[in-house]
Amino acid sequence: MHIRLRKWRESDAPVVLRAFQAPDLRRQASWPVVTLQDAVGWISSWPGAGHAFAVTAEGRVVGNVAVSGIDDQGNGWVSYWVVPEARGRGIAVAATRLLARWAFDERGLLRLELRHRTDNPASCRVATKAGFRPQGVEHGRLGDEGVPYAVERHARLATD
Repeated sequence: MHIRLRKWRESDAPVVLRAFQAPDLRRQASWPVVTLQDAVGWISSWPGAGHAFAVTAEGRVVGNVAVSGIDDQGNGWVSYWVVPEARGRGIAVAATRLLARWAFDERGLLRLELRHRTDNPASCRVATKAGFRPQGVEHGRLGDEGVPYAVERHARLATD
């Protein structure tokens, strides 16, 4: 399967809207994405906030990878998602590897980090297979509807 990253386009909004209807992705957006206008807003919110890329497989948009929270020390935060119907095929791993290479080579970052909830073993497998090493568990780190969860932090260096 041929995976590519490209800039998000406003015409991709239906894919974003459909993706955020998945129960496990609803909480991944900074605000509820429940209308096409919300999806367009999600796409247009990235410039200035970070670098987000549409992930394509065989020419179809199937996910997102992004690096945000870039600081003056060359660190950035990675996030990723894949639409439910495209999961389990290594798309998130391939896209996260491509994003890391871009962030190190093109953006000049030195360290990338990501977090996933410990009850999300699929995200842990993506992080590990994409070369992100476990850094430890943070208990009570994220709150979803007021409920704290444990999260595992992973990191990858430009020298890895």
